[in-house]
Amino acid sequence: MLTIEQAMATFGVTVDEHLDRQAEIPILSGLQFQGDVAVVPAKRDPARTPVPEAGVPIVRGQGGANTHLLLATGKAFFTPERFGGGMVLGVLTVADDATAYLAHPEHAFTGIAPGTYELRRQREQADQTRLVAD
Repeated sequence: MLTIEQAMATFGVTVDEHLDRQAEIPILSGLQFQGDVAVVPAKRDPARTPVPEAGVPIVRGQGGANTHLLLATGKAFFTPERFGGGMVLGVLTVADDATAYLAHPEHAFTGIAPGTYELRRQREQADQTRLVAD
């Protein structure tokens, strides 16, 4: 497992100062959330587009700040959902010897174990149904 400090050095993503740089990033294979993004194990065809070294922006924050960035050590693949308007952002497949990470300045890193997942937006019920604002 990487620490937050090691992940920052590996990926060049800086997180907020209050986050413990020595904390280990757990690698999870089940349902997990990072702010307004859900990582949901799925029985889907595997994604086929490699995650580049620079990562893939999954959800961009306002003005480009606080983006959820998908990164990987080893082979990981992401296919964006082609039909806009839905809650599914795309399909992520992490190879058996790899780990994917979601990075975010306020949430640090989330580790994703080998497998196939849907990356989804969350929504909340307030006066009306809306996407969760992160």
